[in-house]
Amino acid sequence: MATATLIPLDQYLSTSYRPDREYIDGEVVERNMGKWEHARIQALLTIWFGSHEKEWRIQTATEWRTQVSSARVRIPDVILVGEGSQPEVLTDPPLLIVEILSPGDTYADTQRRAEDYHRMGVETIWIIDPETRTARLCSGRTWVEATRLEVPGTPIYADLATLFASL
Repeated sequence: MATATLIPLDQYLSTSYRPDREYIDGEVVERNMGKWEHARIQALLTIWFGSHEKEWRIQTATEWRTQVSSARVRIPDVILVGEGSQPEVLTDPPLLIVEILSPGDTYADTQRRAEDYHRMGVETIWIIDPETRTARLCSGRTWVEATRLEVPGTPIYADLATLFASL
């Protein structure tokens, strides 16, 4: 049985990986990489949010290191924050995290990610499944299947039918 090599957080944060990797309890962990539909949805959402940045007073980013706790750094597919200057590594809860399922992702992995985001204080998480053309919206602790994904209390939204029509 192979054993993981543990490294300190500061070493992880000062190292570049290609592709980037997450940091979970001292271990550098590879992420499942998306294929065409994953990458396309990520691009379409980024374009959509980018076109509304001024109107919604947000900034959008992809694959931005997000320190969810003192021992964990996740890398969400798409992330929305408020306007203003931003740190190299996000440590404050963002407005929205979007995870797009890759072929190798499991429900258990996705649930662990969502729990990390919740503990960080993220109120709204979207999970999009390109294979089934479905999505789930989590606001607080309630998960619902949705065709229009929203961030409650804001004008921020995305329509799944429009998104999937562009694949």
